[in-house]
Amino acid sequence: MSSPVHEDDRLTAPRDFEPLQAASKRRMLIIVNPYATTVSDRLRHLVVYALQGRFEVDAVDTEARGHATELCREAAHEGYDVVVAFGGDGTVNEAANGLLGSSTPLTCLPGGSANVFGKMLGIPGDPVDATEHLLAMADDWRPRKVDLGVVNGHCFTFSSGLGLDASVVERVDSKPHMKARFGPYFFTWVAVTTFMRRYVVSPPRLVLEASGKTHDGVTAIVQNGSPFTYFQNRPIEIADGASLDSGALAGGVLHRASLGAMPFIAWRAFSRRARVANHRQITGLEQMTELTVRSADERSLPLQVDGDYIGEVAEARYSIMPRALHVVS
Repeated sequence: MSSPVHEDDRLTAPRDFEPLQAASKRRMLIIVNPYATTVSDRLRHLVVYALQGRFEVDAVDTEARGHATELCREAAHEGYDVVVAFGGDGTVNEAANGLLGSSTPLTCLPGGSANVFGKMLGIPGDPVDATEHLLAMADDWRPRKVDLGVVNGHCFTFSSGLGLDASVVERVDSKPHMKARFGPYFFTWVAVTTFMRRYVVSPPRLVLEASGKTHDGVTAIVQNGSPFTYFQNRPIEIADGASLDSGALAGGVLHRASLGAMPFIAWRAFSRRARVANHRQITGLEQMTELTVRSADERSLPLQVDGDYIGEVAEARYSIMPRALHVVS
């Protein structure tokens, strides 16, 4: 019987790709979050080694929050042909903010628990398969532009939220070891317990204003793309009409968090046919270029951006930046 093959060992297997001539290799900067869920030193070295067959590769680890943004600004200034964000959605978000306004394209290697933006771009969720995908990309180089959402001056690639969603992210981010070990199951447990403890009786109230209309609620979701997130590889849909190149935002407002409604809303989020926006406690919103969400009861609202907890705010102003980010995948 043959011995099992470690997942990382697939990166060292013989390949069908023939190396390009050194002079024709594109310059690639890999920005690695060494604390991401699935990133290890061994995997990092194997990924870099594999990609060197097709690209002129430099790799650098992030050292603190915001470091990836600084590194991407420098990469754009130094003329790199592509930047790879190797980490979770937080690393991708920082990279996108750093490359904003430049012609240097962004791509991704999955290293976090969800890797939503990478999957939206068509990049596999498995790091080895994703590396193969990037190798093949060298022969099928098709940069394109996608939209970015903006909230209070901070860009986001796929989603932002206030209320229950952001409260869950805050609690999950406070326990990174549990997040790394149990992934979406830990998110689910935190969502249920947060809902029961903080949103059944007296949750913070908010008002969303868009297109001349106001909507009261306890949670607001704003999306720049679809889906909202993934449970493992299963897409979770919230808003209708969101895409990375639509030039507009989509979203939804949860008016009331009741024990009777939430199981049915959750079922709709997982369903391939039923729509969350069709639930009576949800108002779906499409084709928004600007909107504002503010506190309705003087309590600050928790805010998350691309799955990272940002803090509490009294008001969140949203807008869209069409075709603001170059990507390649």
